[in-house]
Amino acid sequence: MQYGKDDVTRWDFGNPGRARPGLQRFSAMLPVTEDQFVTLGEGDTPLHATSRLAKYLGLENLYVKDESRNPTHSYKDRLSAVAVSYAKKVGAPAVATASSGNAGASLAAYAARAGLPCVVASMKGAAGPMVSQIRKLGAHLILMEDKTQRWPFLAEAAKRYGWFITSPYSAPVIGSTPIGIEGYKTIAYEIYQDLGRVPDWIALPVCYGDALAGIHQGFVDLKDSGTTSRIPRFLAAEAHGSLARAMSSGSERVDAVTAEYETLASSVGAPQSAYQALMALRQSEGVAVKITNEGLLELQELVGSLEGLFFELASVMPFAAVRQLRKQRVVASDDLVVCLATASGLKDIDKSTREWAEIPINRQPQEELLEAAKSAAQQTLARLSNVPSDAAT
Repeated sequence: MQYGKDDVTRWDFGNPGRARPGLQRFSAMLPVTEDQFVTLGEGDTPLHATSRLAKYLGLENLYVKDESRNPTHSYKDRLSAVAVSYAKKVGAPAVATASSGNAGASLAAYAARAGLPCVVASMKGAAGPMVSQIRKLGAHLILMEDKTQRWPFLAEAAKRYGWFITSPYSAPVIGSTPIGIEGYKTIAYEIYQDLGRVPDWIALPVCYGDALAGIHQGFVDLKDSGTTSRIPRFLAAEAHGSLARAMSSGSERVDAVTAEYETLASSVGAPQSAYQALMALRQSEGVAVKITNEGLLELQELVGSLEGLFFELASVMPFAAVRQLRKQRVVASDDLVVCLATASGLKDIDKSTREWAEIPINRQPQEELLEAAKSAAQQTLARLSNVPSDAAT
């Protein structure tokens, strides 16, 4: 979306309505006014400073923007809040999305809050907890055998019924509704306000690049308003490498790549990103990194055990990407890095625990149980006290 230059220069990021909660305090920078907002209390998510995880990745300053703290436990609530507010404002009869889980659950919640019908076109194999969340929130859920039919279905619904579609629904993919993407700008605003400066890097999982485009625009807003003098570099962690290929080839297109494996990170499983993501990376001198399943489950558990943070597998990919670029000396040890954790680990816990063996019922005497528990506690303390660095040496 475009705003007038005079409007942007008048935006006050130092004190944009601090008394108002969440996204509403940024209503001057968004396409809906404060009184039009459909809200569940989204935004104002914590920015965690890490110590042990930072050491493991070879960084002096590593922060985690924890979007799992949003109402439906994912960053999609920022898009849904703005998109549903706008849909209600313009009188849309219903809202709909194509979603593997997070977007559908979020849209279902905000539609219910707004008193609007919601239709979610998903697919077989979608993560069970997210499917359950969508159903519990009252949306009409369709699990399609052929996931490529979701977009034609939504396109026809928009044409025939006037539904407000929040996800992509045409090829070549260009991203979700630009109205909703505006909501992601607020992540940039919050990071800047919490840090008091612009990070050197922001790492995040990327599929079609909605969040990447929105956060990048948020930092552009901060720069254009005169609040800051620069924008951060972005690190896109993707499952199949379409952005990395476009970046390396110098192409102006993001073509689909062949998916060589089935990613565990189903939230970013599409084999093709979008031009909006490529543009944000190029304008920020960013980098795209392909992250496979290798070591992803172990890294999820490492993040949890080191910092007490439990994120879905897609949200673990930025840490893997940072680790890779630290080893390549692209990210420096004294760079200030923010990793965006997009959703809770409960979202795809069926996938992340699929290979777990059952814990056996213990019938040992109490004294033996106490000794074993004491030994385990001592081992944990030793591990937390001596975190090795996995960065390049």
